[in-house]
Parts: sequence; structure tokens; C-alpha cells
Amino acid sequence: MRTWMIGAGLAAMMTVPFAAHAFEGPELYEGEKALYEAAAAEGLVVSFDTGPTWANWAAQFKAFKQRYPGVEMVYNDLGSAATVVALDKSRNRPQADTAYYFAGSALDAVDKDVVAPFEPVNFDKLPAAFKHPEGKWFTIHTLNVAFLVNTKLVKNVPTSWADLMKDEYKNAIVYLDPRSTGQGQVVTFGAAFGNGGSMDDVQPGIDYLAKLHQAGNVLRVVGTTPYAQFLKGEIPIWIGYENDGLKAKYRDGMGDDIAVVIPAEASAAAPYAISLVKGAPNPNAGKLWLNYIMTEVGQATFADGFVRPSVPGVTLPEAVADKMPAAPQLQPLDVAKAKAKKAEIDTAWAKAVLGQ
Repeated sequence: MRTWMIGAGLAAMMTVPFAAHAFEGPELYEGEKALYEAAAAEGLVVSFDTGPTWANWAAQFKAFKQRYPGVEMVYNDLGSAATVVALDKSRNRPQADTAYYFAGSALDAVDKDVVAPFEPVNFDKLPAAFKHPEGKWFTIHTLNVAFLVNTKLVKNVPTSWADLMKDEYKNAIVYLDPRSTGQGQVVTFGAAFGNGGSMDDVQPGIDYLAKLHQAGNVLRVVGTTPYAQFLKGEIPIWIGYENDGLKAKYRDGMGDDIAVVIPAEASAAAPYAISLVKGAPNPNAGKLWLNYIMTEVGQATFADGFVRPSVPGVTLPEAVADKMPAAPQLQPLDVAKAKAKKAEIDTAWAKAVLGQ
């Protein structure tokens, strides 16, 4: 369902002119104050699909408003594919200034010509796979494949793809169907990376998952995220996303009853991206918002929500640094290649795993 959220001060802002107050202290980047003045003259930024409970957006909104009180924040929670549809339908009179989505949907937005080029702060530091060459989308954080292990149900915590093949994990493993879920696709690439494959050669991942089934170690493959079932203790090992595991551990009460393991051989880092919308009604406010979340301050705020920043070298907040240790075995997912490989994965997985 499409939902809209708006800052409490917007109604007043629309009827009573206000003066933008420049922030105190040094700029986060050259030209920040001038851009803020231009953004404050526009008065608001409309940010599509940044639901406050996802990826620590609520904290980003709060920090943005504190630094830029002259710019109101409006946002909604549509879902990645629906966001692209909404941008396409409103292309003659755009409502959004920025759009956030799984990077695969960003490619669709580029194909439909509904996003504009913009290179924010730290754009040059992003790996090539994490950005459009002209800045029509760029990655702001990643979600990473990890083993989420219920330690009340599993005696020995597996640390590698090879470990999962052991007999002690019979009927223990759950993962998402790659034919119907983005996470399932990313898990398949993660399995490929960990077994000698690559973005161009995903067959080792297919073969690995087939062997995992043949070994009797897969409990079931599911079509939706089994987070609630995992919290209830119904799943011994979930090959899922790191941030769900950390949220279960530190926010939702599992504590020492869960281990979150990024497999030792290699794993996949799935990019989540954002764009400046073509014909945005408040382009300067949109640029101010995009620049802010790409600064070290904004990137660290994502880390506070247990999602890894996309900009290399960002210092993680002390409160989460030990919870997200460096994981050099993570390999970035090239979404253009991933999109091109989807049909091959769907067909090959169904044949190898289901015999269809």
C-alpha cells in the first residue's frame, strides 16, 4: 500500500514564510552552505521509497532535519519496483526529487529515462559496479549474504560454504527461492563466489546448492523472508542477509542465541541505490539530501542500522564497529550482469535442484 509521511512542520511552512538558518560549524563538503541556501528556497525534498523502518532511514531524516532546518522532508514507502512504476506514470509532472531502490530497479529507471545524472559527494570512491557512469544511480549501502545460525539449535556454528555440506546440518538450512526473490538470486551469486564462480559464471553456485539439497541439508526453500519464523526458533540456519541477523541479535532479543557469519571463502554484497529524479520539482533539495547521505556522517548513520556503507573506508560508529568487523571476502554484485543472468539462474536452479 502506498503511504506518505510528512514532517509536522510542513503545513505551517506552506502558509508562513520562514528564514533558513545556516548550520553552524565547517561544511561537510565544499559548497554545502550555498547548496543549502538554494534548497531552503525550494523548502522541501520528496524522497520516494525511504520507509523509516528500513536501513535506518528514520535516523537519517532526523539528522538531516537537524542540520538543514529550512528543508522539510517528505517520504513514502512504495517498494523498489513500484517506485519505478510511480516515476514512469508521473514523468510529465514528477512528484519525487529522489528515488531509493534495490539497484536492479535503478537499471529499470534508467531504461525508462526517469532519472537524472548527479555525482554526489564520494561518488569517485565507489567501485564501478556500484554506480552508473553518469551518476543516474549510485549505491548508498549494501546488504550482504551471511549465515544466520540459531545457536540453541546448532551445536557447531558453520563458518564456510564447505562447512554447510557436513552431515551435522541435515534438514537445517533454509534459503529463499531464487526464481521469485531478489535475496534468493543474491544467495546464488554468493554461493557461486564461494565456490570458484563469478558474475559471468554462476554455475558453481547452482551446482553447490544442488549438492546441498542432495546431501539432505536443506530444510526448505521459501518464497518470503522468514524473519519471524527465525525469531521463533523454527529455523536452525538461514542463508540470508547480515543486517537481519544483527537486528535479531541486538534489537529483537536473540542475543547470544544467534551467530551471524559471513562465509569465509567469499560472499555477495548486494547494492541498494538512489537517484535524482529527472525533472525533480526541488532539484537543489534533492541534491542536498543525496550529498548528505553520501558523506561520512550519512554513511555512518546507515551503519548504525546494521547495513554496511557503500563508500570504502568510512569509519564505523564505535557502537557498531565490533558488530560489523571488516569482511574483505565480500564481493560486490554487478547488478547489470545479475539482471542479465536472472533467467539463466531461474532455469538452471529449477533443473538442478527440483529436476524440472
